[in-house]
Amino acid sequence: MQEIEIPQGIEASISGSNIILNGKAGSAKKEFNGKFVNIKIEGNKVVIASTEEKKLKRKGMMIEKALAGEIKSMIESVTNKSVKKMKVLFAHIPMSLEVSSNILYIKNIFGERVPRAAKIVGDTKVEIKGQDITVSGPDPYDVGQTVANIRKACYVKNKDTRVFQDRMYVVNEE
Repeated sequence: MQEIEIPQGIEASISGSNIILNGKAGSAKKEFNGKFVNIKIEGNKVVIASTEEKKLKRKGMMIEKALAGEIKSMIESVTNKSVKKMKVLFAHIPMSLEVSSNILYIKNIFGERVPRAAKIVGDTKVEIKGQDITVSGPDPYDVGQTVANIRKACYVKNKDTRVFQDRMYVVNEE
């Protein structure tokens, strides 16, 4: 059984198979499988217990520990936003970036006429200042997925990656 202390200023609730944390930076939601673990909120603690079924007990214990770590990182990110900084580097042709609703458009990468698109997930915010990109949000998984979408959109096909290194790189994670 795992018990996680909820700091003051953070509200936790369970709806169906989701645990939702609300803090000053925003809200984060994590889905869990009720077949393997049982989650309860008792006072200012989240209690995670694995199932009592003999065949599912071992997997339930592993999921219990993993879920406890994920909830701890969610608590940290709803208190202080999860932030990742990226840098745009190009050697051949300058590229430009534009954010439109929940999509980041990467224009003129490798001289392509059609812009590439990267989806911005959840409540994540993308700020562009020159060649610096700041990806921030209350849910660390949404921030990480947005960074992965940006990196995937810049992927080089049919070219030597040692020569064509034009893309966006993660510089700092906070």
